[in-house]
Parts: sequence; structure tokens; C-alpha cells
Amino acid sequence: MRDAILQALAEGGDGVSLPRLSKRLGQSASAVLRELSFMGDAMIGGQRGPGWVRVWQEDGRWLAALTEAGRVQCALLYRS
Repeated sequence: MRDAILQALAEGGDGVSLPRLSKRLGQSASAVLRELSFMGDAMIGGQRGPGWVRVWQEDGRWLAALTEAGRVQCALLYRS
């Protein structure tokens, strides 16, 4: 699911709402949010994540977008 999330966020531009992202991926919002947390920069199990995504709340909506590190990762994964 990680690659699908990165690709969807790459196509989403400045931010994709969590419900829209979940629907596109055919996964529950909680499953997507869990994956996003592993791709962010939070400390989980004593190890910092790669910092590929940023998740924030704006006007009561949860949004996610790629960071610069995430855009670099997508370029490495999806180069032709």
C-alpha cells in the first residue's frame, strides 16, 4: 500500500483529503492513516520515519501531501 499512497499523493499536488485518499485506495481511513504515520517523520519503535509525507488538519479536514523527501522518493521509484 505504501507505493500506492505515494503515487496518489504525487498526483494529488498540495494536499489530498484523507477520505478521498482512502476511497481511491479502497482502504479504511484508519489503515491509510496508519501507513501515513510510518511514512512521516514520527518516532515509532525508537526509529524515526523517512519523512516522506506530512499530515495536517485544516478547517476540520485531514489532509496529506508529499514532502520534498517524498517527491525525491517518488522520482526514484517511478522514473521511466
